[in-house]
Amino acid sequence: MTRTIVASATREIIIGFDQPFCVIGERINPTGRKKLAAEMAAGIFDTVIKDALEQVAAGATMLDVNAGVTSVDPNATEPGLLVKTLEIVQNLVDIPLSIDSSVTAAIEAALKVAKGRPLVNSVTGEEEKLEAILPLIKKYNVPVVAISNDETGISMDPDVRFAVAKKIVQRAADFGIPAHDIVVDPLVMPIGALGDAGRQVFALLRRLREELKVNTTCGLSNISFGLPHRHGINAGFIPMVIGAGMTSAIMNPCRPQEMEAVHAANVLNGTDPNCTYWIKKYRDHQPAAAGAAPAVSVPADANGGGRRRGGREARRGATG
Repeated sequence: MTRTIVASATREIIIGFDQPFCVIGERINPTGRKKLAAEMAAGIFDTVIKDALEQVAAGATMLDVNAGVTSVDPNATEPGLLVKTLEIVQNLVDIPLSIDSSVTAAIEAALKVAKGRPLVNSVTGEEEKLEAILPLIKKYNVPVVAISNDETGISMDPDVRFAVAKKIVQRAADFGIPAHDIVVDPLVMPIGALGDAGRQVFALLRRLREELKVNTTCGLSNISFGLPHRHGINAGFIPMVIGAGMTSAIMNPCRPQEMEAVHAANVLNGTDPNCTYWIKKYRDHQPAAAGAAPAVSVPADANGGGRRRGGREARRGATG
């Protein structure tokens, strides 16, 4: 059984087909958040701290950490800012982190100070990226997200995206990196623009699980980009991708509707044995009165044990 191990200084998490779905909190990312970007560029981390604590309280299994603020400060030096942000977050919470950058120097700088075993987000099928990132993955013995695009861009053909993922897994093996340390992002397209985007990703996930035997992730809210009531689409998407084989997602854990879908999928997928977590969390649940705003649900602990500037961030789609 494929198992990807990630860890903080004090806590280990397993991403796997037989594990609860891994929720990677997306909020510490200045892309599309001008206020946060301006704060981080100015060396102010109040929102970063708030977002870190809120996401852990809401049930995040991991936190993604991104420091790309060039939209508000083109002269910003990302390696130093990413290191500072990472150090603040890892000293604040005890769950594993994902180092999110498209800048190789920033990834390496962050790996030098990271505690435990972080996930690196990410490498693509581009030769330049493979040659730059894979040696770092081997050197620091950490897992990596593999984005299914290459020099030709993002293919609308799911067979091409599978081929790119397979190429990355094979190239990683050349560096001595095992397949269980590759977490493939098959690239979720917006359903509002591509009508069979859902069916595409479901088919891709099954192939990635059965043929490559790798864990998978995605920018979850990509599926609803451009649509009204996005969280309803996201919540419906979650159990379907989990059923197809997805084992993690970069998402907003502070959305109760979406986290409820994760917890329910864990029950139905058999990764919440005896419904233990569900019962603990929802035993005293009171449905909101008709017309009332839903209350934010804050679990006592995280379920299961405990994107980059430019193109990928646009694909992920901010959820507010």
